[in-house]
Amino acid sequence: MAAKAAIWRGLLMAALLPPAAQAQETVLEGLDYPWDIEAQGEVVYLTEKAGTIGIFDGENFARLPVETSAPILNDRGGGLLGLALRPDFAQSRRAVVYQHMGTPEDRSNRVIEIELGNDAWYETRVLLDGIPGHPLYNGGRVAFGPGGMLYATTGWTENRERPQDVGSLAGKILRLTPEGALPEDNPFDGSPVWSLGHRNPQGLAWNAGGQLYAAEHGQSGHDEVNRIERGANYGWPLIQGDETRDGMQAPLAHSGRGTWAPSGLAWEGERLLLASLRAGSLLSVGTDGAVSEALGLGERVRDVLVSEAYIYVITSNRSPRGDGASDDRMIRLSR
Repeated sequence: MAAKAAIWRGLLMAALLPPAAQAQETVLEGLDYPWDIEAQGEVVYLTEKAGTIGIFDGENFARLPVETSAPILNDRGGGLLGLALRPDFAQSRRAVVYQHMGTPEDRSNRVIEIELGNDAWYETRVLLDGIPGHPLYNGGRVAFGPGGMLYATTGWTENRERPQDVGSLAGKILRLTPEGALPEDNPFDGSPVWSLGHRNPQGLAWNAGGQLYAAEHGQSGHDEVNRIERGANYGWPLIQGDETRDGMQAPLAHSGRGTWAPSGLAWEGERLLLASLRAGSLLSVGTDGAVSEALGLGERVRDVLVSEAYIYVITSNRSPRGDGASDDRMIRLSR
């Protein structure tokens, strides 16, 4: 009940971003289902689900295709999803993406490395494949943590056994070296699994002290923000919301019977910023679990990026089920 009480305290507070951050401008329009935004300095890179990565330098926008050894399957909730720039991106021009592939009848996901060329991004190697796929529940976020390791989120694929099975890659947060090897300090021998019992996590963020947080979609409500610990079990599909069970972790915050439909997650100052598709806003989540609206947009908010000077937000107004308009944009707010 404590988590639920914290949620309602936060909602009643209705805290807004600082006045300077309320000045917003649309810096890109006509985007085609953007999914992830990352930055090198103040140059922004964004994936579009059909298979492109755009580059925005503050004035100009260039959209380049991603050339992969196996075709990207752009269907419903699958496509070119998460993006993570390698820590040495300024020198190597290499990044990591989460790719949906196969056919509508036989889907899977993989994590690949790509390199920026003159006219396209080119696959350089496969870091992890064989991740189970689904029309809607693929996870899809990739990110490099403070220690340089690579993390990836995966969906449960509507299979109740997989999230609790350490032998399955579905319903997990995975951890690899930047080269795709298994770190020696992973919690399960011979496995990339870092945490388990997830439904459809789509947000990863670290605070200034290196604590990892994740955001994930619940089932008919009960969306969650979790503090992620090494080897921990977050309960899906055995518990949700305020339910408890020995050996399983309760969420930092959850949406109760309502839904946020959470996606991207970022750390900003002393709080998390959460992109919310269903609430049509950017939410603020405190370290005590209090949730409030940070920025109301009335659009499906897919991802949020905090840079030194700005906060960037992208929308994906067409849902994976094909509902909604396709006029997506990127919004920039001064910090």
